[in-house]
Amino acid sequence: MNTCLECSEPIHGRSDKKFCSDACRNAFNNKQNKDASNLMRNINNKLRKNHRILADQKFTEGKAKTTRNKLSAEGFDFEYFTNLKIYKNGAEYRFVYDIGYKFLEEDWILLVRKE
Repeated sequence: MNTCLECSEPIHGRSDKKFCSDACRNAFNNKQNKDASNLMRNINNKLRKNHRILADQKFTEGKAKTTRNKLSAEGFDFEYFTNLKIYKNGAEYRFVYDIGYKFLEEDWILLVRKE
């Protein structure tokens, strides 16, 4: 007879069952899927916050313009982005998931949204 992977109680029913109940299955999977450390959780929270701030900007035809100071005042952290794309013309865009930004002259930033 098999035992539950979460609580080690005997399992009744089908021979291929791994858990005695939905509660044990959920508890086991939650333990397996939680962030490995506080560092990962904090980084993911910063990325989510950055994306939310960018997504709240006024986009027209997939583009928007804002300032570094405005984004900083809203809590945007320029240290955290998901990827860096450098185009052939040398333009450097930092993306937070589907929204990218490029530093322009002075304090200005160009935002673009991938479609």
